[in-house]
Amino acid sequence: MKAPDFWWTPKLEWQSALLAPVGAVYGFVSAFRMARPARYSSKLPVICIGNFTVGGTGKTPFAIALFQQMKERGYKPSFLLRGYGGTIRGPVRVDPDKHRAELVGDEAMLLARVGPTVVCADRPAGAKLLESQEDVDLILMDDGFQNPSLRKDFSIVLVDAAVGTGNNHCLPAGPLRAPLAPQASKADAIVLVGEGNQAVEALRVASSYGLTAHKAHIEPLFADSIEGERVIAFAGIGRPQKFFASVRMSGAELVEALPFPDHHPFTSEEADQILKTAELKDLMPVTTAKDFVRLKGHKDRTLQELASKSAVLDVFMQLDEPDDLIEEIEKALGRHHTGK
Repeated sequence: MKAPDFWWTPKLEWQSALLAPVGAVYGFVSAFRMARPARYSSKLPVICIGNFTVGGTGKTPFAIALFQQMKERGYKPSFLLRGYGGTIRGPVRVDPDKHRAELVGDEAMLLARVGPTVVCADRPAGAKLLESQEDVDLILMDDGFQNPSLRKDFSIVLVDAAVGTGNNHCLPAGPLRAPLAPQASKADAIVLVGEGNQAVEALRVASSYGLTAHKAHIEPLFADSIEGERVIAFAGIGRPQKFFASVRMSGAELVEALPFPDHHPFTSEEADQILKTAELKDLMPVTTAKDFVRLKGHKDRTLQELASKSAVLDVFMQLDEPDDLIEEIEKALGRHHTGK
C-alpha cells in the first residue's frame, strides 16, 4: 500500500479527521499489546531496530551498519527478521545462493549477504534457531519493535528527519503504529536519519523518557555506474522519493521516476513497460538493491530481463558518532550477561 499524502501533513486534513476514531482504537490496541510481558527471553542478547511509523526509515541499511560496527568490536552478530514479502514462515537460515526473495523476502536476501540471517514469523522460534548457531553471539532484530513476543535488551528507533512522525495519528489516520508516548517508553535510543526539522514531536517525547538522540545519514554506493547517464528510476520501497534524490545526487539525469508501494511484487506488464520506455527514450533503468533482488532469479523472463538491464544504486548508512551509541549498547549487553 502506498502511504497517503495526508499522513505527512502536520495539520489535521479531512481524510485524517474521518479516520481518527479508527486510528484511536488501533493505537489503543497496539499500545496494549506492546505493554504485554515478553513471551521469551533469548540466551543471546537482542538489539531491536525499529521505527515509530510505517514506511521506510532505513532500518535495513542501519542494521547492516550496526552489524559491521559490532563485528569490528569482536562480536558475532546475526540478523533476525520476519521475512516480509516471503512465503516461508520459518525458522530458516537464509542462504542467498539457494533462496529467492519470493520465499524469504527482499530484506532477508540483502542481509544474508552480510551475515547469518534467520527469517521466522514467530520471532522467539527464530531466536532459538540462532542460539544453536556456533557463529552467532548477538541478535540484531530488523523490525519487530512493536512485537512483544521476544524480549529486547536494547531498542533503537529510527526517525526520518525529513518527515518525522507525520501528523502524529495512528493507522489508518496517520503513519504511527501506536501512540508516541507508549512507544517511546519501550525504546532506549533514537536515531535521526538524514536532514530536516520534522522530527520535533518525536524528539520531544523521546526526551521526556530520557532517550538519547543520535544522528545518521544515507549515502549512495556505486554511483559511478550512473553518473552522467539519462535514467529511468523505479523503486518499490517505503519512501521512493529518497531513492530518486540519491539518483540525482549521484550525477544522473533523472528523466523518468516511477514510485511503487513498499515491497511491490512487479508484474511482467510493469517490467515490459519500463523496458519499452527505456528503449524508446534511450534511458538506463536504475533501481534499488531491494527491488533488484525481487527481480533477479524470478521465474518470469521479462522480470529477469529488466534485472539484467538495470543498474543498482545501493546505499549505506553512516552513523555520525558511532562510538556513543555503541557504548550505550554495550552497557545493555553487560546487563544481559549479569541477568539484570
